[in-house]
Amino acid sequence: MSDLDAKTPRVFLARHGETEWTKTGQYTGSTDIELTEHGIKQVLSTGSQLVGPGKLIDPVRIAHVWVSPRIRARKTFDLLFRDNTNTNAKYPADSANGNGGQFLEGKVTVTEDIAEWDYGDYEGLLVGEIRAQRKKNGLDQETAWNIWRDGCEGGESAEQITQRLDRLISQIREIQQPCMNGQGPGDVVLVAHGLILRAFMKRWLGYSVDNPLPVMFSPGGIGMLSYKNRDIDEPGFYIGMSLPIQD
Repeated sequence: MSDLDAKTPRVFLARHGETEWTKTGQYTGSTDIELTEHGIKQVLSTGSQLVGPGKLIDPVRIAHVWVSPRIRARKTFDLLFRDNTNTNAKYPADSANGNGGQFLEGKVTVTEDIAEWDYGDYEGLLVGEIRAQRKKNGLDQETAWNIWRDGCEGGESAEQITQRLDRLISQIREIQQPCMNGQGPGDVVLVAHGLILRAFMKRWLGYSVDNPLPVMFSPGGIGMLSYKNRDIDEPGFYIGMSLPIQD
């Protein structure tokens, strides 16, 4: 990462740690499910290496954090920032302003805009079960179900996902546009879920949600988006990054 790139505002995507349904592959949208012990360790490991003063995600450089209301995301936010900002973070929903410590006070928003895709009738099901159910309902007789294209019965469509993510992206770019050359804190963090964060990445790059771009995102992982040439009109993503040099 060049010195110039390091000054360009970034968007960090933080996926919550493992849950029991992550392990089984069940679609987990609105269900409030806790992290497993392994999931907690995943997030703590990520936070200890990447979050903190002088690290990749430096609290003094953060302009705003958006957190999904689901407990697995709120717990992940807590674990990422609690021990890495020299303060005691709280679940953002536990305080009026969403307090993540002195560096994040007043900068945390808990919002459905970054909640997981609403799976509706498919909540808790496996892919095979969903496809069988849809065929029984007279759908997908010739083409297999694809959530990116077909959405969910009783849940959200790709168009609805696009609308709420585009609204959030507009807010982010409004914050970051004045900071393209390092003028003040411009980094933002999204703490959310695997599918919605992959959809966010597609929309960030200007692709439709149903674009077949294959993307993987491990539980407890961190992704990073930014801008090429420090230009608000050239959003991009990092396929690799160098970490800050520790003195």
